[in-house]
Amino acid sequence: MLAKFNSALIIALIVTGLVVSINTSKFTSPILFGIQPAVAQRISPLDVWQQVYEQLPNLPKENKYISNENGKVAETNTLASRLIRYHIYVKERSPIYRLDWKLTLADYLGANETIYDTSYPGSDILRQNPLDGDRAAINRLSRQQRDALVQTLVNIFSPSVQNTSQPPSPSSNTPQKPQTGGAELLK
Repeated sequence: MLAKFNSALIIALIVTGLVVSINTSKFTSPILFGIQPAVAQRISPLDVWQQVYEQLPNLPKENKYISNENGKVAETNTLASRLIRYHIYVKERSPIYRLDWKLTLADYLGANETIYDTSYPGSDILRQNPLDGDRAAINRLSRQQRDALVQTLVNIFSPSVQNTSQPPSPSSNTPQKPQTGGAELLK
């Protein structure tokens, strides 16, 4: 009886060890598991600012600051690029949620968390810290413009979400009957 228990215990420990070693390794054979890992579409935060200005051409660029490196105007160091870097890298907020972007805008408006001069994007590479100018630019935006900015950023960072809820087609003017028997389909 004790031998059977020991054999079962040894087999259980071996199986557990195999499962743990497979889970912790980079072994992802589709033959063994039947599924392959999903590859998510990655968007570089450093490239998003250009898409923001394509969709919101009236958003102030605030790119008049001089670079410490070459003494020239840093045209690609824009309000949108600094806003995105502050949001993602300084505050470590998610770029796919509206609320997180609204919190970031509230930071700029002085209604949420303090933005520190020394950690603000651009403070180390531009001759003049752009924080005051960026705060003023965000302050000049209307509520509708800020909402459009938030929605644009969410749409860019989570493109699959923007197309999931589409309004019904206006081509069908006849009211449709509710579908019945849905529970039957579950059988």
